[in-house]
Amino acid sequence: MSESDKEIRWLGSTLKDLSAMPDEVKRPLGYGLRLAQKGERAPDAKTLKGYDGAVELIEDHDGDSYRAVYTTRIDSAVYVLHCFQKKSTNGIAIPKHDKTTIESRLKDARRDAEDQRSASKSKGH
Repeated sequence: MSESDKEIRWLGSTLKDLSAMPDEVKRPLGYGLRLAQKGERAPDAKTLKGYDGAVELIEDHDGDSYRAVYTTRIDSAVYVLHCFQKKSTNGIAIPKHDKTTIESRLKDARRDAEDQRSASKSKGH
């Protein structure tokens, strides 16, 4: 990681969830997050509408779709909001419980960023 790279902040169980995925999925999703850390974007990354610029990485394996959702719009960090396996039974739409998780973790990311700013200000005084 170079000095100009954004810090990755894993929210909730995202790191554990990504780590539990098959290697064939972890590598490309991890690479997509690495690109975000460098201020770049994976060519196949998709912006999720209605989630304040959150980005979705998708990797298919053995009939299932694995996803990592992150945002870079909150401070100068990459907040990983959700990593999950989506069963193919629901079409391409994100299931409601996963949408709820993403929304909740976006709020958590904003709170974390505010806490970081407050901590920086108090160190400066």
